[in-house]
Amino acid sequence: MTVDYIQLTPEVFVHPDYAQALQQMHLDTLDAIFAFEGGTALVKKELTHWRSRTELTLGNPPQRCFLKRYHHPPKMTQLRNWLAHGQRGLTAQYDYLPCGPLEQAGVSTYQTIAYGGRWRGLFEEKSFAILLEIPAAQSLEKKLPDCLTRTPLESSRTERVAFIHSLADFVRRFHQTGYCHRDLYLCHIFYAEANGFSLIDLQRAFQPRWFRQRWILKDLTQLYYSSPGDIISRSDRLRFYLRYCQKERLAASDRRFIRQLKRKAWWMADREIRRGKEVPFAK
Repeated sequence: MTVDYIQLTPEVFVHPDYAQALQQMHLDTLDAIFAFEGGTALVKKELTHWRSRTELTLGNPPQRCFLKRYHHPPKMTQLRNWLAHGQRGLTAQYDYLPCGPLEQAGVSTYQTIAYGGRWRGLFEEKSFAILLEIPAAQSLEKKLPDCLTRTPLESSRTERVAFIHSLADFVRRFHQTGYCHRDLYLCHIFYAEANGFSLIDLQRAFQPRWFRQRWILKDLTQLYYSSPGDIISRSDRLRFYLRYCQKERLAASDRRFIRQLKRKAWWMADREIRRGKEVPFAK
């Protein structure tokens, strides 16, 4: 469903259901949003100095949200984003712009509560997006469904196959939109038994105009890499691939693709092993 966002100021746009809540928290101007020190800072090693993520609650009853802020992103980063997306845009735009086309294609994502930003000449000064938590869902990295972890495995085989097939259908629908994620690890796929799958962290998602198969290979390698080998069997992986491709058996081209995928996964694994880190698919 298309939402008509309210323009609170020339630089801030808000979902109508959350305008009052943001105004009550005095988060109704761009400067106020960037001065906000409440909530819980979500610190990650890979977050650069110009990016920040904060968890906060909004509304009554309180709803968990995530504030993503970008302050003076490097010019080269902006240029790379413009080239990848085929248009000039604020950095935070890439967090929410894919949501509409994906939802229309049946690929569930998060709700954008507010967004905005400011230019300084040709380049961006700052931008932000506030994203609503996906309700009653957890990432597949944190929790795989019981049908995959229950023992003995034979007791849940039908459910297991159904889950693997539904995940493959979800990923195929995503790629059929023309988008590739570029970070398609299990931590970015959320699942709720009542509502199915949802996709998060769309900042790097884009619609490649060239070498599309290369980006699909990257997505599927990341999914393969992050799937724990002590739970996801070789049969599960084959079922996923066949369902994703909508085939009953592998052709020679599929076998070549799978060899490429495994080589790429082991190349990624080699770097992590040398750093003393655990490799999920190699468990």
